[in-house]
Amino acid sequence: MRDVYVVGIGITSFTRLEYPLVEIAAYPGLMALRESGLNKVDHLYVANMGGGRINGQTGLASAVVDHMSLTPAGAETIENGPASGASAIKQGYMAVASGMHDIVMVIGAERMREVNNLEATDFVATLTHPHAEYIYGVTLPAMAGMFARLYMEKYGVTSRHLGMVAVKNHANAMHNFFAHLHQPITLEGILDSPEAATNNPMVADPLRFFDCCPVSDGGACVILATGDVAKKLDKPMIRLAGIGQATDTHTLHERQEPTDLLAVRAAAKKSFAMAGVKPGDVDVAELHDAFTILEIVESEEIGFFKKGEGHIALEKGLTKPDGKLPINTAGGLKARGHPVGATGVAQAHEIVLQLRGEAEKRQVKNARIGFTCNFGGFGNNVVCLTFIKEKEK
Repeated sequence: MRDVYVVGIGITSFTRLEYPLVEIAAYPGLMALRESGLNKVDHLYVANMGGGRINGQTGLASAVVDHMSLTPAGAETIENGPASGASAIKQGYMAVASGMHDIVMVIGAERMREVNNLEATDFVATLTHPHAEYIYGVTLPAMAGMFARLYMEKYGVTSRHLGMVAVKNHANAMHNFFAHLHQPITLEGILDSPEAATNNPMVADPLRFFDCCPVSDGGACVILATGDVAKKLDKPMIRLAGIGQATDTHTLHERQEPTDLLAVRAAAKKSFAMAGVKPGDVDVAELHDAFTILEIVESEEIGFFKKGEGHIALEKGLTKPDGKLPINTAGGLKARGHPVGATGVAQAHEIVLQLRGEAEKRQVKNARIGFTCNFGGFGNNVVCLTFIKEKEK
């Protein structure tokens, strides 16, 4: 197996974009080509969940490869729910590592705001079990609310802890030009003030408005290549060193312990083992905080903190940009936004920026090892990636 490096990156703003889905996908790809200095790729993978249903666009990869004038490169669309982005990166990694291709482009893109929020919520709810959950009106916020309540009662997490995740990630997003929400918030404003009930209404008890990510449009891209290609380009050598993927029981209520995210635990373990590192070696992480409770729980299941102590680490400021383990420096899904097919690629984009030392005001000092967790369904299909900046020789 050959080593695989990230040699180019690109991203759009995550917001409401008045462009066709094909253009949302192509734009970050063109950015990545330009900044890498490359003008062609061997293969293109496009991560997308909703093109066929909400945009009337199937065969997205075929349309994008032509739109970007990259033919005759191969092209495939990858769908794995909200984990589509990291799944596409995994496919790209395998193509380069195996020797099948030398340069692969991976794009994640979604145009979710073409429909209203109710339709978007229903679209994402199709991730739930079709016969045991979806037909009864279960949505992802409802699943997250039930999960959060169980976790709070078991481990002492409070609504203030959830609010602290939101406040931190909104503050991080203020330094990210491409983030969806440039809106600083405070615990007083969303929990304590007389206006809090209006500013931060209940969505799915105990989760409030600011505990949930926005519905976003957007795209992101990474270009993967061999070491020989990477060495010829004027960029730091960022190696995709570890990949782990795991699944869990589809329905939350059928899991032996509903407050455990076993797929996160297993995927992270595989990724670290492949990279030859430990959780304590990670300098910066991007975790899938579609709901604030998930950042806390994922940080424990990955091994950054002991089970039941993620909220304590949050209280101590360990996950802030200047803390021991900065988490979601770009704002996370919570404030950067969550165009579902693009999220896993956007997480990788942020980690590469951090390891290159190009994250500007949100830069983590001396970051060398980065980690992402892309969470599909409600934890029933998870992909984790580990990136390492190689030392200059």
